[in-house]
Amino acid sequence: MTGMETRTPTPLAAASLEEAETSVVPEGRSGFLPIETNWFDRLFISVVLWVALCLFWFRFIEPLGLSIWIANAIGVALAVILIRKG
Repeated sequence: MTGMETRTPTPLAAASLEEAETSVVPEGRSGFLPIETNWFDRLFISVVLWVALCLFWFRFIEPLGLSIWIANAIGVALAVILIRKG
């Protein structure tokens, strides 16, 4: 074969760039929740816990004479802890 050379296939420039780049995944914070969450997930969990606490309070604690505002204060304190450290 004269005049024809066999070429070895070379990868495309874009393909070689993709292989060279490494995707950096941010490390998740390790909190006390057993699942991986962001701040919105923790906020949602806090709201659900606050509603459950208020329903429990209405059913069992308020008939004893304690105000619902105590449950709201407990709910806000739990939400702050959960969002910051969860």
